[in-house]
Amino acid sequence: MKILVYNDKTNKMETYYKEPNEPMPYIEDHYLTVGEFKGSTKSDTIWTDRHTMEAFNKLRNLYGSPIPVRYAFKRIGEGGHSGMSQHYAGTAMDMAQALSNEERNKLRQLAIDSKLFTYVEPANLTPTWVHTDTRDPTPACPTGGYPVVKIGNKGVYVLVLQDALNTLGYNAGNIDGIFGENTKNAVIRFQKDKNLTADGIVGCNTWRELTRQIANSRYIF
Repeated sequence: MKILVYNDKTNKMETYYKEPNEPMPYIEDHYLTVGEFKGSTKSDTIWTDRHTMEAFNKLRNLYGSPIPVRYAFKRIGEGGHSGMSQHYAGTAMDMAQALSNEERNKLRQLAIDSKLFTYVEPANLTPTWVHTDTRDPTPACPTGGYPVVKIGNKGVYVLVLQDALNTLGYNAGNIDGIFGENTKNAVIRFQKDKNLTADGIVGCNTWRELTRQIANSRYIF
């Protein structure tokens, strides 16, 4: 399994190769295996960032017991989540489905109190699991979602962008999490085709159109 990790402390993309039963990068012991994080995706390439992994480590230590994770990563072409889902960015986890209500409530409150995550889903929205994510706190759209990305940027949202463009047939080159000239040119081609401002900057309108096109396509990764 190929794992791409954005290291927010060094601003570098890192590549790992691990088996499903091995721990994810930056994960202590076997708190979270590659297989758990991979979940139901059919992809042999997955991604996340160091911040997300270290936040899970700390939550696991606070909780003091294993935290089963059932759904985490998904490729955007596979669908299954909302348009600008953090699952596609590898920053979200749905966990604790196998725990009791009391245990889930304890875990959810720990996640909230710890301030390790940007967002923790309220219990009324996810009563049978705990959703946490480390989404960028400055989304491009007022309603939330992904941040603005442009040439020179690195990270999980660039990975989602490259994946979406390639899925729709706009060749952004290798999916490497680095917004270079190939990615910019692919963005501009997409923007021109969709009558958007063709500046190569992925803001709210471009993200919305990309995710709308993905949702309407018949492509399944």
